[in-house]
Amino acid sequence: MSKLAVIGLIIGSAALFVVLSGFNGLKEYTLAFSSIVDPDIRLIPKEGKTFTINDSTLNDILSLDDFLSFSKVVEERVFISTKANGDIITAKGVSKNYPKKTIDSILYDGDWISGQNQIVSGWSLANSLSYGNYDYSQSLKLYVPKPGNKQILSEQDAFKKIDVVNVGRFEINEALDFSSIFLNLDDMQNLLSYSSDQFSYIDFLLNDPSRSEESKNILQQKLGGAFQVKTKKELNETLYKMLNTEEAAVYLIFTLVLIIALFNLISSIIMMVLEKKNNLKTLYSSGATHKQIKNIFYYQGLVTTLLGGFTGLLLGVLLVWCQKTFSLFMLTPGLAYPVKFEGATFLIVSVTILLLGVIASKVSSRVITKSFIGSF
Repeated sequence: MSKLAVIGLIIGSAALFVVLSGFNGLKEYTLAFSSIVDPDIRLIPKEGKTFTINDSTLNDILSLDDFLSFSKVVEERVFISTKANGDIITAKGVSKNYPKKTIDSILYDGDWISGQNQIVSGWSLANSLSYGNYDYSQSLKLYVPKPGNKQILSEQDAFKKIDVVNVGRFEINEALDFSSIFLNLDDMQNLLSYSSDQFSYIDFLLNDPSRSEESKNILQQKLGGAFQVKTKKELNETLYKMLNTEEAAVYLIFTLVLIIALFNLISSIIMMVLEKKNNLKTLYSSGATHKQIKNIFYYQGLVTTLLGGFTGLLLGVLLVWCQKTFSLFMLTPGLAYPVKFEGATFLIVSVTILLLGVIASKVSSRVITKSFIGSF
């Protein structure tokens, strides 16, 4: 029974650590793709869809030590039309100083925007609407409704449009690849009849992204209450909450597995108490107190828990290292299942093992009551 209890603890502890490390890897992988186009800090309007800000204010912000660069963005839903198809998509007009590292990360093929009337499309969108790069045989048009309440007598009265050519395709994630395009900021402002200093938001890159909260506070104090400032984590708040909830659920499920394994430990200690009844009688007759006899089995349960639990933990660390180093399990032929070793995970599993071991040892030693000893 004791051997089975130790084996159960080894397997349960290893499983808990490996699953949490695997989830950490998946979490990092998911966030890397979901936030690849998100800035370290984003300046957005407090009310409405747009705001105005001049270059001198932005350059003043850039002079602060924390801020590396900024890019102006206008984002709106538009209708994209080809000869045979069309779809409502999100168009993002970006300035010339849009971060090069972001462009290099997402550009799938072709070129980035270098002039007027050019767009870069999600590769899934380009495939679904059947147009390629520099495909002048396809007449691409972008439409937006004109503001106002005048009587509509023709298409020109209802919509403003520009002719564009696709010069490249990007790949970010399935949702954005099917529904987004990038274009020149001036084209987007002209299409929406915006002024040259009117934007949907301003994206900032920081010299030290780990200081995003401090930088956010600095920017908020400098600009006052006219704008909202959000960090990358706040921009993906729903995704972070979902991942954290899933991680908590995974932890609770595998902790339950560990608790079930500890029932074997409780059973083995109770069986040992019954088996060693004559030895306990001798100890009691020799002057051992009720508390001392009780502590024998308490510490035995604790040592068994620590031996099995931390052996399993070390086994889990070894398995995670092997997966990270040798890619033993693959998601696709070219992509290993992501894992990530974190000190916090090691600490969480260690504390869980220790806490459950203490509880299980206490429960099992409670069988040695004064009335039980008195029956010797």
